[in-house]
This record gives sequence, C-alpha cells and structure tokens, in this order.
Amino acid sequence: MIESMTRRTFIKGTAAAAVLAGPLRGLAAVEKPQTINLAFIGCAHIHTSQFISILQTRADVKVKYAWDHSAARAQKYAKDLNAKVVTNLDEIWGDPAIAGVVITSETNCHLELVLAAVKAQKHLFVEKPLGTNVADAAAMADAIEKAGLLFNTGYDNRSMPHHWFIKEQIAKGTFGKISRAYASRCHNAALEGWFDGDFRWMADPKIAGFGALGDLGTHPLDLLMWLLGDVEAVTADVKSVTGRYGDCDETGEALVRFKNGAIGTVAASYVALKDPVTLMISGTEAHAMMYDNHLFFVCPKIGGADGRKMWTKLPRPLSHPLLLWADAVAGTRDIPLVKPREAAERVRVMEAIYRAAREKKWITV
Repeated sequence: MIESMTRRTFIKGTAAAAVLAGPLRGLAAVEKPQTINLAFIGCAHIHTSQFISILQTRADVKVKYAWDHSAARAQKYAKDLNAKVVTNLDEIWGDPAIAGVVITSETNCHLELVLAAVKAQKHLFVEKPLGTNVADAAAMADAIEKAGLLFNTGYDNRSMPHHWFIKEQIAKGTFGKISRAYASRCHNAALEGWFDGDFRWMADPKIAGFGALGDLGTHPLDLLMWLLGDVEAVTADVKSVTGRYGDCDETGEALVRFKNGAIGTVAASYVALKDPVTLMISGTEAHAMMYDNHLFFVCPKIGGADGRKMWTKLPRPLSHPLLLWADAVAGTRDIPLVKPREAAERVRVMEAIYRAAREKKWITV
C-alpha cells in the first residue's frame, strides 16, 4: 500500500541533510571560539520549527531575539528558542552582537525586512523563494551583494552528495551531450490540509507569490539550473485539483529549455501521495536517476556503472543550508552558499513559467 506523506515525515526528510556528517571535501575551517548571535525575523513559514531544531544542534549558535508582526506567533517560537520577544525591530538592527538574521516571514514581507537587515549590516538567511516577483527579488539581490553580506537560502538539494556527484560528472563531460532532464518536489499538503491553519498564507499567491509550482518547484528548478546552467525559454501548465485553497495551483509542470540545448521538466505538487523519482539526467554517454533518495548511474566508460544497483561512490555530504550559512557567519571559508543573484534568477524564471502557463505559450526568459 502506498502511504500518504505526512507533514512531519516530509519535514523530517527535507531536514535530513542537517544531520549529515561534515562538509564537502576541500572546505577550509577555522576555530569557532565565540557564540554566534542570531535573530529570527518573522516566524510564519512552515519550516520555522525545523530551522529552530537545526540551529539547536549547534552549541556555538544562540538565537537572542524573535520578532513577528504577530505577537502571539513570536512568543510561541521565542519559547522554543529561549529568545527574547521584541516588538520593535530597531532593537535587533541596533544590537552589534547580532551577526545575522534568519528571515522566515511571509514571502511578501521579504523585501522590507531584507532591505532593513542590509541597512543594519546583518548577514541573512532568507527562506525561499527570495521574493514574490522579479523586481523585489532583484532589489534584494542588489542590496545584499553591494553590502558584501553573507547570504543563503533553503535550496537543500545542493547539500546532497548524489547531486554533487552528478554535478562533478557533468563538469567532467561524463554525460556527453545532455538532451533531457527531470526534477521534482511533491507532497500531499492539500490532501492533508497542511495549510488550513497557521500556514494558510502559504497557499495564498497574493502573500506567497506563487502556488505549488512556485513554492515547491523552486527547489527542482534551482537544482536543474545549478546542474545545467541558464534558461532560455519556458512553458508550463498549472492547476488546482481539490480546490481546497481556492485558485492556488496545487500541481504543475514546466518545460524548461536551457541555453546548452537540454530540455528539462520541473514538477511540483501539493496533491501527490509519493514522489519517488526526484531527478533524472540523460546524456549521450551517461544516465543518472534518483529513486527513493538512491542514485542509479549508467555509464559504459565507468566500471560498475551499469545501473543495476545503487551507486555509492559519492563525495561527502554537506550540512543543511542553514548550517552552512552559520558556518560562514562563524568564519569558515569557501562555503558553497547560494548567491543572491542566483536566488533572484530563480524567481525571474518562475515568474516567466507562470506567465507561460497563463498565456499557454513558450516565453523567452
């Protein structure tokens, strides 16, 4: 019997990289004798509890403050953090002990909060997507980059050793000419009502910016762009299935034409019981597929790569993106963080995907 995915099991699965051992090879570490003081700015996102649990694995991290425009919500998470609730953000912006902020607010609040954090010279972890539209995302990326601040966002696919292996093989030319690719992130949020209560805003495109394809689909979109490069054109279809959240799209797929000639499919859904095949890369000389978080790899030029059993010759995994950012704030060098410009570009492509879905045509990005 196919089991439905609960919110708890989904969050546990997406958090798995947080407890994986050690960084990818080649990172230059420094000693961390001092406590890293952080603040939570906005506690609205469904991953807020997960991020709190992740940070609690770090003895050198202290969350000093929690703020949210909802005092009750701030109080709820401040208790878990053993942090002080603040009602005036100036208390956080003006505290020189605060090295960085974790922004898990509603997406349509990101612009104001990010620009204020930049002005206060605080490093930023901003939950994805960066913004609800391309203009806001570009403004945030510009501000962060000009200020020279450390930034990361929750693209946890980049922490998986299987994906690093595929990226390395693509760079070596092992795949030959890549013709097609597929990436997905799906769960059953709409079937189980994950967004019925406190997280209702996440299924409101006016607040979240997008529906399922934009919220979940930004993960596989980032993965394919990270692996294959810039996008040339897109087309897509999105729809509601249950109608539980009004006109919010609950499932969708986009065709993405990359500048290197490959055609990719990005899939996302709030109405999927299972999502076993999360990545496929097909080239003229190699093929890779992720099935139930296991890699199957075919390449006639590499011994043992016949696809009959799981491929296990992998690099070391990375930690969760939040922990990578904390490492960077603490002074660890050469951490592979998501660049603000990359995060903004994902919003730009996703905005084009939704336009293509509305207009039923290919859109040049």
